[in-house]
Amino acid sequence: MPVSQDYPRLAEGPLRQALADSPVALVHGPRQSGKTTLARAVGAPLGYQYLTFDDDVARAAATADPSGFVAELPARTTLDEIQRVPALFAAIKRAVDRDRRAGRFILTGSTNVLLVPSLADSLAGRMEILRLHPLAQLELARASPTFLERLFSAGFKSHPGRRLGRELAERIAAGGYPAALARSAGARRRRWYLDYVQAIVERDVRDLARVQALDIMPRLITLAAGQTARLVNIAELSAPFQLSRQTIRDYVTLLQRVFLLEELPPWHSNRLSRLVKTPKLHIGDTGLAASLLGADAATLHEDRPLLGQLLETFVLQELRRQSTAYPEPLAFHHFRDRDGVEVDLVLEQGPRALAGVEVKAASTVGDADFRGLRQLREAAGSAFRAGVVLYDGELGVGFGDRLFAVPINWLWETP
Repeated sequence: MPVSQDYPRLAEGPLRQALADSPVALVHGPRQSGKTTLARAVGAPLGYQYLTFDDDVARAAATADPSGFVAELPARTTLDEIQRVPALFAAIKRAVDRDRRAGRFILTGSTNVLLVPSLADSLAGRMEILRLHPLAQLELARASPTFLERLFSAGFKSHPGRRLGRELAERIAAGGYPAALARSAGARRRRWYLDYVQAIVERDVRDLARVQALDIMPRLITLAAGQTARLVNIAELSAPFQLSRQTIRDYVTLLQRVFLLEELPPWHSNRLSRLVKTPKLHIGDTGLAASLLGADAATLHEDRPLLGQLLETFVLQELRRQSTAYPEPLAFHHFRDRDGVEVDLVLEQGPRALAGVEVKAASTVGDADFRGLRQLREAAGSAFRAGVVLYDGELGVGFGDRLFAVPINWLWETP
């Protein structure tokens, strides 16, 4: 059954805080993730006037005279899809330098400005950047975030959990885009995701760069979906195409800029010299990945290798989405040495606090599943806070010094 699109967003509090002390707040994230809804819900009661640059007239006026356009804006303005007029960043900088009052502009954008240093740097010290993701399971459950706090405080206690079984496959296949979730599960959702990819390629990717073979992009994204949670392998991604590896590398970067893909960097330590330095590739949403791969919930439930692969991405994206409301900035990595010992996710809270998360689709956990976490604990030293193996089981329990087996549903259900 389709679900309501009226969800509380973890980014609402951080956006209100940003407007209280920063002249500009930028909310960036993929199209259809809820940026406009969030910006209008926060801004309208505060008197913000709304303009979108998906409107041809507004975009043409702003492009023709960026400084004049900004000078005529109301005292509080929301500018939607600002990446479509890049020259406005410099014009807004000049306007803010003349008047540094907090909360002057809410900006939204569907490209990652952090991957375009010239844009991000133009408003350095004047703009707070917030990432809006598709919906977290926590938001769908309308629950309070507790998992990250318990992770960094090693605050997991022995307690019964709940095995998800088929429900886990359904959550992975559904993804987190509000418009997709508003459709019935199965063919209608898959149709939405496939149309979404085509629209992003034809509009946003085309706007960003002159791509010599735009028609290969959907195929490339599908190949990348099949590589999600694996080490980046440009040679494998480029094999089906008559294009150079550098061209495919550039295309992957473009897909990162529109939030369809991301690369998870490796964690490194001076204590270990045999660490793999290759990033992992992850798709931005598992509903998108499942649709591209033609895998519905029933298929995932039966195909255990594919389920495990998408589950790792599912957990990464859930923790990224929950980190929006975490009081400290978190950096995400993976850990792997040349002997194949690995930890799927390493979360760093500054240089002195670190936690590891290993992901298993199985309903049982054994001592061997903690091998990578023990090595991470040794390498991190005093910075290590906790390590957990997330699994689809029925019991949360300790496995030694700051190591825990944790049911996956605890990510969004507090035991």
